[in-house]
Amino acid sequence: MRAGGHDNRAVKGIDPSAFSMSKQVARPVPSNFQRKQTGMGGTLVKPMKAAPLDFGGGPVGGYAKGGKSRDAFMKRPNPPNTEFRRFYERGDLPIQIEHGGTANKIAWKVEISKLDFHHYLPVFFDGLRELESPYAFLSEQGVYDMLQAGWNKVLPVIPQLIIPIKTALNTRDPAVMVKTLKVLQALVMADAQETGPALIGQALVPYYRQILPVLNIFIRKNASIGDAIDYSQKNR
Repeated sequence: MRAGGHDNRAVKGIDPSAFSMSKQVARPVPSNFQRKQTGMGGTLVKPMKAAPLDFGGGPVGGYAKGGKSRDAFMKRPNPPNTEFRRFYERGDLPIQIEHGGTANKIAWKVEISKLDFHHYLPVFFDGLRELESPYAFLSEQGVYDMLQAGWNKVLPVIPQLIIPIKTALNTRDPAVMVKTLKVLQALVMADAQETGPALIGQALVPYYRQILPVLNIFIRKNASIGDAIDYSQKNR
């Protein structure tokens, strides 16, 4: 199964009239039409509606306590079949972990500026949906190293990065999505370190239709802590 795929899709029955020359059409009856507030709301399980909440307590029309959560926010299958894992286990990636005193780093066996970005950068991006060690650390840190050392070779590779980015976001796993969003920020700012126009951000505009739909689902997924202090803000 592909990452982010649906495994609970409803199977429709076979329509016999599709294989004949005539099609039976039922007479329209007013009672057959859907009435207001009787739908499923885009979910597989009808949610239990509670009294509308104000803007300070949560979203309007929230769910009752103990009710089913929306399936749109549920995690999707994330199988460990990434290209990064396959290449790393086969020994095709010129990297290894350099264990340090405070934090680990990546020891590159080849100079980053001499790498073929069309081949390696999409592989590292595909590993962003990894959650197991050492694949998660190597793929994420490898992307940052390549964006920093070879920022001038990233622009032509943008079309090849869209599918890995979309696949990572479609897992709808908060850990994977946060990691992917941080990489997207670094990707957009990769060529902003030199004087001149930042073209990577402009190159992503035609692909907004593939990246933004998942982000629109989670655009209001935040917590209000009132006047408390969020000590995790350093992690963005």
